[in-house]
Amino acid sequence: MPNLLAMSFEGELAPCFDLRCLHPGSKRPPDGWGLGYYPGGEPSASVLKEPAPPHGSIRSELVKAWEHLEASLFVLHIRTATWGAISDANTQPFSRSYAGRDWLFSHSGSLRHRLERSSTKSLFEPTGSTDSELIFCELLAVFAQNGWRSIGDADPAAVRAFFERLGAHGNMSSVLTDGRDLLAYADAHGEGHLHLGTIRPPYQKLILEDADLLLDFSRRGVEAQKGILVASNPLEGLGATWKAMSPGHLLVVRQGAIIVDMPPGAATVQRAAGRDLQRPAPAEPRHLSIVHRTAYHYDKPVERSSHLLRLTPIHDRLQTLHASTITLSVDGKQRDYDDVFGNHARKVVIEQSYTELVIEARSEVSLLDTEPFGLRPFHARSTIPLVWMPWQRQVLQPYLLPPELPESQLEVLARYAMTFVERNDYDLVDTLLDLNQTIYRDYLYQKGSTSLSTTPYEVYTRRTGVCQDFANLFICLARLLSVPARYVCGYLYTGPKHPNHSMAEASHAWVQVYLPEVGWKGFDPTSGVVTQTDHVRLAVGRSYVDATPTSGTIYTSGVRETLDVAVHVTPIG
Repeated sequence: MPNLLAMSFEGELAPCFDLRCLHPGSKRPPDGWGLGYYPGGEPSASVLKEPAPPHGSIRSELVKAWEHLEASLFVLHIRTATWGAISDANTQPFSRSYAGRDWLFSHSGSLRHRLERSSTKSLFEPTGSTDSELIFCELLAVFAQNGWRSIGDADPAAVRAFFERLGAHGNMSSVLTDGRDLLAYADAHGEGHLHLGTIRPPYQKLILEDADLLLDFSRRGVEAQKGILVASNPLEGLGATWKAMSPGHLLVVRQGAIIVDMPPGAATVQRAAGRDLQRPAPAEPRHLSIVHRTAYHYDKPVERSSHLLRLTPIHDRLQTLHASTITLSVDGKQRDYDDVFGNHARKVVIEQSYTELVIEARSEVSLLDTEPFGLRPFHARSTIPLVWMPWQRQVLQPYLLPPELPESQLEVLARYAMTFVERNDYDLVDTLLDLNQTIYRDYLYQKGSTSLSTTPYEVYTRRTGVCQDFANLFICLARLLSVPARYVCGYLYTGPKHPNHSMAEASHAWVQVYLPEVGWKGFDPTSGVVTQTDHVRLAVGRSYVDATPTSGTIYTSGVRETLDVAVHVTPIG
């Protein structure tokens, strides 16, 4: 039986809690159970409790069947009494109001002897007689004395020191939440174990269970969400991975992601694994040679065709174009011009018969974006929401409109986008870095899994795709946050031994967002990096259609086409 279970998700879920320990005919019921959650993301918690529940308890049937039991944060406790009477006041999770929000606390275990209150003038006093509630009151008093109004304000080292000090009295494995963050601590002496579980979309059906509890995350049809679970005992079921927390381990979870990770013995807060939100280090300028060869083969002659080529790299203050040539194996009429997005375009019309067309572009460029965030804005707002002047919004409008999707899908994506904002305290750059890293870490790169018609919502639900899909998802989420974003097509230099070397053998796609008083800055969610001197920009636009390197029309029906593309990016000097 997991006498303690806490869950934090990236968005709201409505799991079904089936307390098997209260089914008719089961063994002796527990001494009590309680479930706390934060409906609608409000700072006010709802807590359902039942001391001495009977078999077939009506309240347990309520949490099993109630469809409105929806939140992104839950704390469940099943009690086996050691101290205190079996009563509502002694049933966890305990709740207190402080700093304009409700706090929940749950303790997995028991102390060997009663604690003494540190002060009779404490702001927080127990209403029951359990050691667990006294620990909660003492902990909140520490928050109040230090002026910490949320878990995010607290010094994790000081919180861990509090638990270690009381650990001399017995098991201190506990969870604390303020409705936004979930703090978990595993007892330093190993007296009470905690396990860390992770669930990742996509999943059509996800059930976790043991003899006393069944959790169905998909029964009520709410979209799949990534989540972090903390439990005294891991639950069985496909779709969740578990690992034991080491004694003395403290962590903080926000919106389904670990934001603070303090392993045993760590004197300072460590950045959570996989959550590197540091700005990129300065890079060296790079001089590259690019050869892009596209070959079209047809099973019968093409009599006439037209083509639009965007194969000349961009030339600006951060990317210098030294040379560029485009050759075609079949002659045609050609005209160069700059399109409405500032891309160098070439229109080609071929009016002679051919069965093979080879287009080869050769370029030499210098990449100078060595320090993308080296220039900090002087007065610009660096938090979300961004506010644009009317004339700015008019110019940026093409990059602020999300794709045309059903309103219900855009609402889901908007809620997903806001989890990154809330997780990063509304900081603009941290939100974008987190979004970039999350797509790289949580979404599977799989060739052939999508098509040009795949929507950002489909990428979000399937959690798989290729570079253009990840770019489209990033763009959609950024625009829903009123952050201008545009599609970039170009080349990626990886070096011959890099694990992403295959991406350098074809054109690549990433994103640029417009930052106030900084300009357009690149984010590559496929690689999880901020673009510097490894990304060669070829063309930009609202979407892939505006920036595709080669496109065209053949005016012959019933022709079967095969395409071969080869890209070689090599350093010069």
